[in-house]
Amino acid sequence: MDNELDVWIKEVDAALHEWQQGDYVLGEHWFVQRFHPQRPLTQESTGVAQEETDLAESEVRGFVVVTQTCDIVRTCRTRPFVEIVPLVEVDEKQLYQIQRSRQPQYAYIPGVAELNLVADLDRVMTVEKAVIAEWERKSGCQNDQEIRVLGQALARKRARFAFPDEFNQFAKKLQTRMQDKHDKSSPEGEALRALREIRVYAEPSWNDATINLTFLFIRDEEQVQFQDIRWDQLCENWLKLIPPSGRFQSVDGLVVSLEDMTAKEYVESDPLDLDNLSS
Repeated sequence: MDNELDVWIKEVDAALHEWQQGDYVLGEHWFVQRFHPQRPLTQESTGVAQEETDLAESEVRGFVVVTQTCDIVRTCRTRPFVEIVPLVEVDEKQLYQIQRSRQPQYAYIPGVAELNLVADLDRVMTVEKAVIAEWERKSGCQNDQEIRVLGQALARKRARFAFPDEFNQFAKKLQTRMQDKHDKSSPEGEALRALREIRVYAEPSWNDATINLTFLFIRDEEQVQFQDIRWDQLCENWLKLIPPSGRFQSVDGLVVSLEDMTAKEYVESDPLDLDNLSS
């Protein structure tokens, strides 16, 4: 039996040698979830709740491997598991928002984007590597930049900053404005679509009794103005929606590119959850 196991391990290791984080498989596949038989919360679990089981299956278009590449290629003798998430179909508008990192529930997979499929990061399943070894691998990312962006999307899902409740209420008018204008055919709508992210710097800290806020609207490098409206004018209008109040004693804002920022400014600020800034 040991010799047979050694053969299996070598075969599985060889099959997974080319796999990378973000690679995917298409076809007839099933996602398995565990649920409470007396309190089913989804359509899939409700459908089998009376069958004396606490496992429900749902058919999906395919799976994306989200385990880091270095762990995928390690021998299955010591690292037998891989994490996968299902591919789900979205419309073109939502696909664009996901590509721009504005819906952290999902991750953009370039290799399958032409089918309007994205990775659903809310649903994660663990399988043994021998399962992956039987799949027809398709490449999800074609270059280092695409691999890097996917890694950032996976990290953002788990490491989003928890802003204080009063800040969420404080920024609600700005959020509503961006929801309303993001997809409009207007200079402001075009500008919002050109923002790669919005970050907030709190001084001295989020825990202090009085806080000075600085909003950093990080734009694409090549976008300078939209028709006759400059970035500084847009920023001024956005800041009017969030005047100082409560603990937030002062509110400032800048439109910058990544090239304008120092590493210190970036890491000491916190990204807004742009999922809440898109409809």
